[in-house]
Amino acid sequence: MKQITFYLDFISPYAYLAFEKLPEALQGLSYAVDYRPLLFAGLLKHHGQLGPAEIAPKRDWTYRQVLWQAHSHGVPMQMPAAHPFNPLPLLRLAVACGEGGKVNRYVCETIFRHVWRGGAEASDAQRFEALKQLLAPRRDAAGDEAKAELKANTDAAIARGVFGVPTYAVDDKLFWGFDALAMLRAYLEGDTWFESPAWNDAAALPGMQRRA
Repeated sequence: MKQITFYLDFISPYAYLAFEKLPEALQGLSYAVDYRPLLFAGLLKHHGQLGPAEIAPKRDWTYRQVLWQAHSHGVPMQMPAAHPFNPLPLLRLAVACGEGGKVNRYVCETIFRHVWRGGAEASDAQRFEALKQLLAPRRDAAGDEAKAELKANTDAAIARGVFGVPTYAVDDKLFWGFDALAMLRAYLEGDTWFESPAWNDAAALPGMQRRA
C-alpha cells in the first residue's frame, strides 16, 4: 500500500477540486492518504512568487477556469463572496481537529465545502463559529499548539520541495495540481515511465539566464 501525503490550503480552488475527485481518480488502487493543511502564502513567500489572485489577468482566468473544471467534472462549486481571503482560522481549525498536523477526510471535506459551496463569505465570523461548533475541535483552534503544527506542516512541505497546492507526495516524488491526478494514478499503478531517465533528466535541463 502506498502512502500519499496530500498538501492543501482551503484557499485554493484547485485543491478543492483535487480533494473532491481524488477517490474517483484512484479508484481500485491500494493507498492511504495523510491530509496536511499548510499555508499556501508561506510557500509563495519562500519561493518569491505571487499568488494567481495577485496578478489581475491571471486572477480572472483562474476563476473562470476552475469554474469550468468544476462544471466539466461534475463537482458542485461556487466562488466565495470574496477571494482571496485569510485562510489561517480555517487552517488552524482543521489542524486542531486532528493530531500531529494530520487531518481526516471528513474535516477537510467540511471546510472545503464551507468555502467552495453556496457562494457565502468564507471568513464570515458567524459562519466560522457555526463551523467550529459542527467540527468540535479537540484543541483550541487559536492556540499555540495548532499554530505550531500548521507552521510545521508548511516548513516540512517546503523542505520536501513543495511549491504549490494541491501537491501529492509519494515516495520521493511530488505531483502538483488538480490535473496531475492522472499522473499520480499512473505512478501508483507502476508505470515504468517513472523509472526511465525522463523524470530525472527534466530536472537537469539547463535553464536560460535569469532576469536581472
